[in-house]
Amino acid sequence: MELGLSGKIALVTGASSGIGRATALSLAEEGVRVALSYNSNKAGALETADCINEGARERGEPSSAVIVQCDISSEDSVRACFETTLRSFGQLDILVNNAGYWPSGYVGEMESEDWRRCLDVNLTGHFLCSREFVRHRRPTQNGGRITNIVSFAGFLGSTTGHAHYASAKAGLVALTKSLAREFCPHGILVNAVSPGMVETEMTKAISGEEKDRYLGRIPLGRFAEPQEIANVVVFLSSERASYVTGSTFDVSGGVLMH
Repeated sequence: MELGLSGKIALVTGASSGIGRATALSLAEEGVRVALSYNSNKAGALETADCINEGARERGEPSSAVIVQCDISSEDSVRACFETTLRSFGQLDILVNNAGYWPSGYVGEMESEDWRRCLDVNLTGHFLCSREFVRHRRPTQNGGRITNIVSFAGFLGSTTGHAHYASAKAGLVALTKSLAREFCPHGILVNAVSPGMVETEMTKAISGEEKDRYLGRIPLGRFAEPQEIANVVVFLSSERASYVTGSTFDVSGGVLMH
């Protein structure tokens, strides 16, 4: 299926591993040039970029990936990230807000700073990136795509010590709808993808009874592979999703069934 993505430019946050890495690789396979944002895992970002650029060289094409350090909770860092992306590629058509932070801590013992940091990364950071994206795209009046990675925790809440994470993701669902309504006149479509449990660096620490408890809630009986989430993000970034905005796509193995 032709997705109409060839020649587009994307910024993927948190692209060093997991869902971000799989999304960046999948977009590149469709002919998208990609800026890979990372916070601390530079080696992972470089590895992802090398994979993309090696594929471009094999096709006789110029390099199609760059890495950009960015703390999405910082306005200055986000602004610099977008400036670097635009200097590298000249335009930006697609934003994938994937970077995330998954701390643990029950509310009774939670420090206020842990609460603030979780919301700063998982909610405010996506606002800052989306604001920068629309400031770039709005004068052109020719559309764009934003996809936010949310979580089933934003709908179900948390009983396992992640109330701050669940709260941030619930806010991101509402932000997705608000951005979609506000950006429609500019042709910018905004959607969200809501994974369940995914085999990523963040979930590697889950094992034993805790993992069994998670698996018992998943009708498909397993964690997702990052590629299974990336497939939906790529679709939403494409021309095939031209009449979809303000929607949240559940990719949780059946935990959520809307």
